[in-house]
Amino acid sequence: MTKRILIVEDEDSIVASLEFLMQRKGFQTLVARDGISALECLATFRPDLVVLDVMLPGKSGHEVCRSLRTAPLHRDIPVVMLTAKGGIEDADEGMNSGADEYVVKPFSTRDLLARVTSLLAARDPR
Repeated sequence: MTKRILIVEDEDSIVASLEFLMQRKGFQTLVARDGISALECLATFRPDLVVLDVMLPGKSGHEVCRSLRTAPLHRDIPVVMLTAKGGIEDADEGMNSGADEYVVKPFSTRDLLARVTSLLAARDPR
């Protein structure tokens, strides 16, 4: 079954890169451009993983991640946070909000894809 990725990012160039990367790997993608839209998407799109920017309009990535972690239907969805903030405190905040991975921009597409693939494989019951 095709894995579904929700990409939550407001920067056009990063959205294009992430969509291309994920679709080339065979994943189905949906894009939300702000935190509020991301949460609304979850009403109709059940992703296997979320790639989530930290600095978003509406609701921050941290707020979105905390919302996911408290919702019974979504709490087990892996989250990869993307951010320009690379400090130790920033990474701690991301992980404390419930992220499974914390990736600093600019990022290696190979590394990001490896993390996504690893998280999805860990969830696959086969």
